[in-house]
Amino acid sequence: MAELANLNRERLLERFLRYVKVNTTANAETQVYPSSEGQWELGRMILAELEELGAQDAHVDEYGLVWAMIPGNVEDTPTIGWNSHLDTSPETTGENVKPHVIQSYEGGDIPLAGDSSKIITIAENPELNDLIGKTLITTDGTTLLGGDDKAGIAIIMESAHYLTEHPEIKHGPIRILFTCDEEIGRGVNHVDIDKMGAVAAYTLDGGGAGDIDVETFSADGLTVIVKGVNIHPSIAKDRMVNALRAAGALLERLPPEQAPETTEDRVGFIHPYVLDGGVAEVTIKILLRDFETAQLQVKADLVVEIARQVEKDYPGITIEVDHQKQYRNMADGLPNEPRAVEFAKQAHDELGLEYRLSSIRGGTDGSMLTEKGLPTPNLSSGQHTQHSPLEWACLDEMIQQGQVLIQTAVVWANNSQS
Repeated sequence: MAELANLNRERLLERFLRYVKVNTTANAETQVYPSSEGQWELGRMILAELEELGAQDAHVDEYGLVWAMIPGNVEDTPTIGWNSHLDTSPETTGENVKPHVIQSYEGGDIPLAGDSSKIITIAENPELNDLIGKTLITTDGTTLLGGDDKAGIAIIMESAHYLTEHPEIKHGPIRILFTCDEEIGRGVNHVDIDKMGAVAAYTLDGGGAGDIDVETFSADGLTVIVKGVNIHPSIAKDRMVNALRAAGALLERLPPEQAPETTEDRVGFIHPYVLDGGVAEVTIKILLRDFETAQLQVKADLVVEIARQVEKDYPGITIEVDHQKQYRNMADGLPNEPRAVEFAKQAHDELGLEYRLSSIRGGTDGSMLTEKGLPTPNLSSGQHTQHSPLEWACLDEMIQQGQVLIQTAVVWANNSQS
């Protein structure tokens, strides 16, 4: 049985609390990269910490990506990568985050101090029953926490710090990369895979502890533009063509059995998530998700068919549907480097920790890194109820995932010598 790394608990917590207070909310309405100044701020903060702990090649590049290398101490061990993302979801504000630390959680629902209507309940978070006595970090109910993915960043930074403090731990070279704008689908837009120089990588962007995510959704997006004719309503008879009414009809005809609120497990969905415009023109943004990549086109074709029907039913309306590729199921590419998953499993086994090979109804930077040729499964990072004012994280789970991350690096080194 391998020994669990004795990570510095207080230092890890302090890192996490420091990171979440930086507002790194992604902004999908701009094409600037990264899309928010806070990502530059957090990147520079992390760069200073990497330089202080002695990482090599530590720098922030022109796109705000943070790079560093932890040199190996075992010859002929391939380089692996560790990755998390700097940005947080735009679904809930990340401005003025006030984290609350609960030492030795006693159980029960958790009311949040900043908004009496916000309560983290056992009913919605049954995993809390397994965390009695653990340290939890919550929001105050007015913002998200930012554990997605600052928990992952904190785990990677603390694990890297630990390795520099313990040169007796045998491992190969580790390339650290913190990306920007993952939450709006741009996380690896400017990642140079050759610069990574790794045979495999791990994203720390999962919930709880013990998950090895080996499958994600494949994802595309649709931008639907509904065009009508606007004129003053006083003279509108037989002349106005209301794009809002046609847009409403299109949305009403999307199959309810393919909505995210009615699907689970391996069932994909069609998800309209933005509606903007007026009588003359309406823009609808739609997410397409499915574990089977070919089904994305089936879903897109269905939306186009509905659009054509609406055009017929609403004379004068025209509807354009633009189809954008987003990311692909990592399960398609992980078999190209089976050691990525096998060594993560072996690390859990050697530490005596349970694990689950899991599929997630979403994507990570690992999905796109894998598609680009760098097999990258996703590991847990102690996150819970992400993107929400009810978000929380567990410090003990974060510590465990740091132990797994370090042991995975040890497994790569040990297998290079066998």
